[in-house]
Amino acid sequence: MLKEGFLMAWASIIANKMRSLLTMLGIIIGVAAVIALVSVGYGVRQQVSDSISSLGSNLLMVYPGAPRTPGVRPAAGSDKTLKVGDAKAIAKLPDVSAVSPVVSKSYVVVYQSKNWTTNVEGVSPSFADINNWTIKAGRFITDSSVERRERVAVIGATVAKNLFGTEEPVGKDIRINNDPYKIIGVLNAKGSGSFGNDQDDIIFIPYTTGMERLLGKDYLNMIYVKAADGINLNQVQSDIENILRVRHGIKDSSKDDFNVRNMQTVMQTMESTTGTLTMFLGAVAAISLIVGGIGIMNIMLVSVTERTREIGIRKALGATYNTIIMQFLIEAIVISLFGGIIGIILGVGMAEAISHFSSMKTVITSGPILLSFGFSMAIGLIFGIYPAQKAARLNPIDALHYE
Repeated sequence: MLKEGFLMAWASIIANKMRSLLTMLGIIIGVAAVIALVSVGYGVRQQVSDSISSLGSNLLMVYPGAPRTPGVRPAAGSDKTLKVGDAKAIAKLPDVSAVSPVVSKSYVVVYQSKNWTTNVEGVSPSFADINNWTIKAGRFITDSSVERRERVAVIGATVAKNLFGTEEPVGKDIRINNDPYKIIGVLNAKGSGSFGNDQDDIIFIPYTTGMERLLGKDYLNMIYVKAADGINLNQVQSDIENILRVRHGIKDSSKDDFNVRNMQTVMQTMESTTGTLTMFLGAVAAISLIVGGIGIMNIMLVSVTERTREIGIRKALGATYNTIIMQFLIEAIVISLFGGIIGIILGVGMAEAISHFSSMKTVITSGPILLSFGFSMAIGLIFGIYPAQKAARLNPIDALHYE
């Protein structure tokens, strides 16, 4: 019976090709939209995760707070409370493997007739390990460079491209704030950060050079801390907060003049946010599947009306209620089946096209494909029940007298 029902459904679809295609269109668009949009959501989630991971999964960042002044308070991070001594004290904590003081400011950097505005950061030798930077050519900053306050620089891939083009940068001199700095290394490219920023548009110099010879200040913009492997970051964060409160003479935690950010917490927050975005995109796309189901029901009702006489003849020849229901349900499911298959092909193609022709990354997984296909089959079954019941309940005599 199932085989016969399938063959009859196929014959009906072939006999009304355009109508069947238009009926499938809602399912095709719905399945394709779910796959494409969810793959975009997964791609955004993967990009954010990769970007944060590139900074280091066991990373903590210590920022100064805002000055507690009367009237309008300055922005967060504008206080001058973090000192080099704070970084050295944090480095002595047992669960900390590396620490780097950081000072930074944007400058126009000049090489011969070319110039480029970029961010110049003063860091320690451990900064490369903390942030997973690797060297393409030359070397990174050394302890000797820090102790001697040398005017040396390590440049990112974007700076190298805009100042030197195809020329080898290592050994050349650039001018930062009209002072010469010798390039001792070029970094491997990292790409965009989690907020779309260019991580390669950067120059690193020794933090002592930055504080005393470039910026002329005795405080830090931030401190990067790398926890030892397998250590609870929340515990390390608590230890850092405690030691800074002691050093800064703070007894009430609500009056902290610093902020500590835990990258694991940041990653969890970002994953939660992008997960919600993915669910929203999938839900929006799924609405078109429901619209497609309504289209199936509409066409099936039309089909019942057109085939009233056929139904009457089948019932007069002994077709049961279940036989008629099965016939129309199979027809609705077959339409959903082929619509789902075409939708999968179209959706995967759209996801690949989005990834290929734009900067957006897409991640195609089996979950959304199976879910959207199963949902399309369920839609066909659910919205095919009413037309099938209407056909099965026709009185054979009335059906034979129809028309």
